[in-house]
Amino acid sequence: MTGITRRKRFTFITSIAAALTAAMLFTVLTSFRALPTQAAVSEKTTTSIGDYFDLPEYDEKSGEASVEINKGKPFFAPEDAAFLPEQYYGELDSLGRCTGAYALLSEELMPSGSRGSISEYEPSGWQEGYYQRSHLIAWQLTGQNIDRNLIAGTELLNQETMKGYEESVAQYLTGTGNHVMYRVTPVYEGTNRVASGVLMEAQSVEDDQLCFCVYCFNVQPGGKINYKTGVMTGLAAGSAAGVAASKAASDSTAGKDPDVLTLTPDEDVSDGAGADSRAVVGMDYVLNTNTKKFHYPYCSSVPTIKQKNRKDFTGSRDELIGMGYDPCGRCKP
Repeated sequence: MTGITRRKRFTFITSIAAALTAAMLFTVLTSFRALPTQAAVSEKTTTSIGDYFDLPEYDEKSGEASVEINKGKPFFAPEDAAFLPEQYYGELDSLGRCTGAYALLSEELMPSGSRGSISEYEPSGWQEGYYQRSHLIAWQLTGQNIDRNLIAGTELLNQETMKGYEESVAQYLTGTGNHVMYRVTPVYEGTNRVASGVLMEAQSVEDDQLCFCVYCFNVQPGGKINYKTGVMTGLAAGSAAGVAASKAASDSTAGKDPDVLTLTPDEDVSDGAGADSRAVVGMDYVLNTNTKKFHYPYCSSVPTIKQKNRKDFTGSRDELIGMGYDPCGRCKP
């Protein structure tokens, strides 16, 4: 597992523990396998569960923005979907921090219209001009603009790392009509106000095409974050997260916010011709130019492709095979 260099004690806030009534709590938590034992890790974080975990350390040299956890398998199973609510956002803890979010995603749950402003929210550790208001569960997936779904995230985390996984989920939902169990948990070390990263878990319910469990680093290359306070040094305000105008953008162009996913450039055409034009020229695929494999955009292997090896392609399956590419064995395009 790339980036695992040291063992740290951290605060792993679950979305489920605070979610349910006492009558449901035992049933649900016991159905979730491999979760740490509930325990207070400090006097100030009594709603947390604490355990030891190999917290990945960001390797600036490699630039890997996420690492696989638990061999890529979420800490829940598809059958757990029967026990859990359609969506839940944990209460803020005593330090005002997000505690996690869970949803049983479906195409029906995805919102329509514009996102609306989120500029009034200031997540824990917020420093204007250095962070973005990063949704735990992307707005496009559930349409929730609430403080319990927003953390202070860097540009790298919000616009690149998380977005890649979110897009794979969105593509799967719209492409199959199936359901996805999905959980995003911010990870804090001790009483830090800013999350060191987030744990993202996804598992498709009706099949096994979409499955991942990854830790995404809340870092910004060139900047140094004091996670205790949220202060970032080494970069000028606005350059660290591309947010010099983010507050204004949140108010005036909510539909273009980085957290609002655009599945393909054509789908944003106002006359609705995008989908039809894509149908004429062929299907959308993602290529791995290194392995010579091609994938559906929602394939769980897509987020693991290094950017230098990734290429988007619109055309026919036969064209790709003629170009020397083989279909992915997981999504079977």
